Amino acid sequence: MADNGAGLLDQLKSCIVWSWAYFWTIWFFVMLFLVNILRLPFRYDSLTTVSMFLNTLTPKFYVALTGTSSLISGLILIFEWWYFRKYGTSFIEQVSVSHLRPLLGGVDNSTPTNTNTSNGDADSNRQSVSECKVWRNPLNLFRGAEYNRYTWVTGREPLTYYDMNLSAQDHQTFFTCDSDHLRPADAIMQKAWRERNPQARISAAHEALELEDCATAYILLAEEEATTIVEAEKLFKQALKAGEGCYRRSQQLQHHGSQYEAQHRRDTNVLVYIKRRLAMCSRKLGRTREAVKMMRDLMKEFPLLSMFNIHENLLESLLELQNYADVQAVLAKYDDISLPKSATICYTAALLKARAVSDKFSPEAASRRGLSTAEMNAVEAIHRAVEFNPHVPKYLLEMKSLILPPEHILKRGDSEAIAYAFFHLQHWKRVEGALNLLHCTWEGTFRMIPYPLEKGHLFYPYPICTETADRELLPTVFHEVSVYPKKELPFFILFTAGLCSFTAMLALLTHQFPELMGVFAKAFLSTLFAPLNFIMEKVESILPSSLWHQLTRI
Repeated sequence: MADNGAGLLDQLKSCIVWSWAYFWTIWFFVMLFLVNILRLPFRYDSLTTVSMFLNTLTPKFYVALTGTSSLISGLILIFEWWYFRKYGTSFIEQVSVSHLRPLLGGVDNSTPTNTNTSNGDADSNRQSVSECKVWRNPLNLFRGAEYNRYTWVTGREPLTYYDMNLSAQDHQTFFTCDSDHLRPADAIMQKAWRERNPQARISAAHEALELEDCATAYILLAEEEATTIVEAEKLFKQALKAGEGCYRRSQQLQHHGSQYEAQHRRDTNVLVYIKRRLAMCSRKLGRTREAVKMMRDLMKEFPLLSMFNIHENLLESLLELQNYADVQAVLAKYDDISLPKSATICYTAALLKARAVSDKFSPEAASRRGLSTAEMNAVEAIHRAVEFNPHVPKYLLEMKSLILPPEHILKRGDSEAIAYAFFHLQHWKRVEGALNLLHCTWEGTFRMIPYPLEKGHLFYPYPICTETADRELLPTVFHEVSVYPKKELPFFILFTAGLCSFTAMLALLTHQFPELMGVFAKAFLSTLFAPLNFIMEKVESILPSSLWHQLTRI
């Protein structure tokens, strides 16, 4: 991540100022200590005695005193750096604001002064919690045909228990209802969706199919037992035939009571799920135009079921066809201020704007003549996308390795970034110069976000709960979760801390072992100037003595 210049500059100033303050404070307390040791009462008539005593001090005392102050200053710098990396704020500034300002009569602007402010804080907390909601991945892979094949080849489990548990909860929500006990096959499947053992689930699905054609049983077999996309598609077609029959029957009875209404809602979810997965099978098998048609028909037939985010599947398929006009039309409908955003929406909008200028974009030319209007729009779109999800660029630029996306994602989190880059990296590569433009401009986003980072710019403040949720969703055994904001200090603060500590140690060693340190210093200097002396000797031996004499005079 790019550093936050303004905040880190304040940190640097704070460290330097407080280090000098501590330096002079040490001098003051040393003087008081000497006065106490000498048992001299602090009166004006004793100042002459103290002055005489200070005149008798040897230079070694000042060396030790300077070294000690340098050491303490270095420790302060190190502590400030550590505290800033861990908590994102300066310890000295925090203490000043929290404790010194009230003593001086100042008012902390961040303190709520009335009930309305407290309500606003509560609203922001609720917003943060809502932003950490886990969503079903619209482009999630098939367990049997894709996730399990990865496990067979690598021996690694791509899905976490938490992710699979969320999927089990989704299946129970979408594919079951309170009246399942009236139909034996549905009653078996209700238990199957709660089963943790995959083989037990598959056996229960086969048992349900022995009783009747059960759409949800075909879904389970297509998702978990089929080892190829072709097998999964065949099972989903059988599920579609059974699901359409159940949907037509429940549609006629939905107004006869709450029980029939629940059945119809369940049958609708099943039918939408089957058609969407069939469209995804067509997309994976290369029949992209057929997949686009199926998705469009599904969105027209069930326009209110936005929870499945079918438009994201449609965007990916249209990008594969390079039908950018239709992509823009879909974005015009769903990239609205009143609708929830996603990485697919934001980064696809950035890709379309980058496509108009990326083939001719040159950072050197742009620095000389400035950005054109189209280039400025593209850069602003990239900044908008990066602020929404700052983890995506590293995957698109292949600065970080990809893994299989999870079945659930956290918006603005690392899991969403993986899911987006896994399917859309090829589309960015297809647009000439798009990745170059992204590489040149994405880090500038962090200079636009206000500091401290609790304040947002174009979106709500970045939620702090994403790291915890992503660690539950992603296999941390072989994947390092991307963390934002990653607080990094400039090299100068680290260099200053090391320099203070190093000089302090030199001062102490010189005071303790003056003769030995003198030998080391002479040896170091002689070694340092040995190459220069060698070159000078060679020059003297080559050049005439008269010419060398004239050069030395110059």
